[in-house]
Amino acid sequence: MSDTLIVIPARIASTRLRGKMLANVGGKPLVIRTLESAIAADVGDVVVACDGLEIADAVRNVGGKAVLTHPDLPSGSDRVFAAWAKCDPGGKYRLVINFQGDLPFVSPNFIRTACRAIKEISCDIFTLAVPIRDNSHLRNSVIKPIISFLDNRERIGRAIYFSRSPVPSGGPFFNHVGIYCFWKESLRKFVQLRSSPLERSEKLEQLRAIENGMTIGIAVVDDEPPISVDTEDDLVEARNYAAAYDKTAPNNFFTK
Repeated sequence: MSDTLIVIPARIASTRLRGKMLANVGGKPLVIRTLESAIAADVGDVVVACDGLEIADAVRNVGGKAVLTHPDLPSGSDRVFAAWAKCDPGGKYRLVINFQGDLPFVSPNFIRTACRAIKEISCDIFTLAVPIRDNSHLRNSVIKPIISFLDNRERIGRAIYFSRSPVPSGGPFFNHVGIYCFWKESLRKFVQLRSSPLERSEKLEQLRAIENGMTIGIAVVDDEPPISVDTEDDLVEARNYAAAYDKTAPNNFFTK
């Protein structure tokens, strides 16, 4: 029996692109695309944490598992915690992965890397990044981690800060990938913490963990950054990408 639960937090009332979880991306709702990527990783059970029946019905209609969480929860991490609490009354899961619902085409290798690497170093939370090879570090929407590397291959280390600004000065620059692997005790602790000053300044909730002394491990995956759907332009990009992706992807679990 797997000790890992992947939770995909999915809100119909997304502030930047309302209803995006049900947006049609190459014949499938965005949330189903993300669900397929999570299942393809094959590291544990997968559930979608929804804020209403619209998303839950879409997930269940294709045979996926959905859990309803309160629509007023303040963050994706709170939604993940609520879903985990409902799914795990017997304490089966040691690892809980927050896999953001707007990442429809993530390679399964990203998730597998996070699950493997969190056991390699001592940390509370584990996440991922990819190298930036263009000028995207100048974009406010691209989240840049500052990494203190623990090996000379610059592959795995600890995140000491995250910012929307181009940091560290002079690089190298990395693009944070929105996958968080929590030990269950760390997830419980994190959601009980109050919002912190740096979190409010950068609008990045992972800074709450750092400001409260929690450690965030991070691995650099030598790959292109996955498409993240936050705007109408992102949605167009995802739709254009879907046709080519479906010809090669091994994770088409659900029919169109």
